[in-house]
Amino acid sequence: MTDQHAQLDAALERVIEAARGHLAAVKAAEGRVDDDNVWQAYVALNNASFAYDELLLDAFGEVTPWDVDSIDPDEADERFGVGLGGADGAEPGDPHPRVLSVRQRRDYRVPSVAALIRVAEAARRAAAPEDDESAPVEGVGEAVLELLQSGDGSLGALDIPELEPLDGVVMVSEVGTPVDLESFDDDDAAGPFQPAADDRLVGRLDEHPFLDHDHDHDEAGHSH
Repeated sequence: MTDQHAQLDAALERVIEAARGHLAAVKAAEGRVDDDNVWQAYVALNNASFAYDELLLDAFGEVTPWDVDSIDPDEADERFGVGLGGADGAEPGDPHPRVLSVRQRRDYRVPSVAALIRVAEAARRAAAPEDDESAPVEGVGEAVLELLQSGDGSLGALDIPELEPLDGVVMVSEVGTPVDLESFDDDDAAGPFQPAADDRLVGRLDEHPFLDHDHDHDEAGHSH
């Protein structure tokens, strides 16, 4: 056996060992996203495969099915934001001292009350068990609330022809403490949105859905 053959055999063993290590890390992570051990095992498998492919090409002009490039672990960690912890793999402690609060308001015009209520009742029926009689939706406010509930609270659930969006505003603030919903009555419409004295408004984005295209983008919003 030549030295070149021995190098190929050793490189192949490193690929097999790295593949086993990657599989073990994936099993241990149990589906966790951005697991550092999985990432390190992936890099090891990638680079072992690349080295074997290069040796095989040099020795016999043959290639593997693995179309990979060598990965610099340090550069990849900086690019993808993983593996940046200390020697023990722990993430560095860098908590933000304040809480970020996003407040949003969006107004709508209702072209047809009957049409909006029909859409909301259809959403309510779809969410109710088959053997349950769905109560009728009473009023446009309840209709909008029903649509929001069917969309898990996302305002995207209101992007329907039965609602015409008017102006809206989004404000991003840094606040001292998170909102305590238990301290407000259910019918308190202002309290949860009232800024505290030490809150800092980072920026405000004004939404103009029907703004003429000839207007400058700067007119659509401003920040502080």
